[in-house]
Formats: sequence, C-alpha cells, structure tokens
Amino acid sequence: MSLTRLSLCAAGALLAAAAAVTSSSAMTPAGEQAMHKAGQVMFEHRCRSCHADDPALKSYGPSLIGVVGRKAASQEGFAYSDAMKASGIVWSEEQLRAWIADNKSVLPGTRMRHVGVTDKMEQDFLIDYLKSLKK
Repeated sequence: MSLTRLSLCAAGALLAAAAAVTSSSAMTPAGEQAMHKAGQVMFEHRCRSCHADDPALKSYGPSLIGVVGRKAASQEGFAYSDAMKASGIVWSEEQLRAWIADNKSVLPGTRMRHVGVTDKMEQDFLIDYLKSLKK
C-alpha cells in the first residue's frame, strides 16, 4: 500500500474516531487527542500546501500559528490583498468556520484560492487544531 493511501486510510480512521467522540457532550482526554489528531490530518490535506503550522517553516500564505483571535492581515512579512487589509476581520471560531466553508463569499477580492470545507465536523477538526497553534 502506498504511503499516500496509507495516510488517507489512517486519516479516515482518525476522523471516524473523532466523530464518535464529538457526539458526546463531555469529551474524554482520548477524545480530545483524537479530535486534535483529526484536525492535524485535515490541516495536512487541506492547508499545508500554502500555510505553516511550525514557526521554523516558511510558507506561501501567512502562518496559521496564533490565528485564532488575530486580526486579519496583521502578520508581518506577507503581502495581503487590499480586500483582506480592509476587511476588519478578527479570526474568531465563527469567522474561521465561515472562511473555511467559503472564503470567496466571506471576502470577495481575496487572493486565497480555496476548496471549501463545508462538512461541519471537518470544520470542527480544523478549528480545534488551529486553536492549538499558539506562539
């Protein structure tokens, strides 16, 4: 089995495990770990090609370390679009969810190319992971 196919199988297993634990109101430490890992896998497949989650890595788009609560277009060293600079967006969980689902509708004129993540659970995984990325 190829590494890509194996990682996709592992991702599927992690997503299934995380989905099982997100249905309960109180998440166990194992559930939290599965949720985080599922978010990391989603990041690898959906975001990594343009964004970094490691301070030592450079990326095409702005780093997502510390993104939750950060004002849009505020990270130094990145040439943001005029639309992003004028947006006034602060990256709350709700704003990230809308952005992840359909960034072109949230901010016409953005330069970010994006394939929408419309599945709420996948959004939950990504947002959980993004919340863990602290400076």
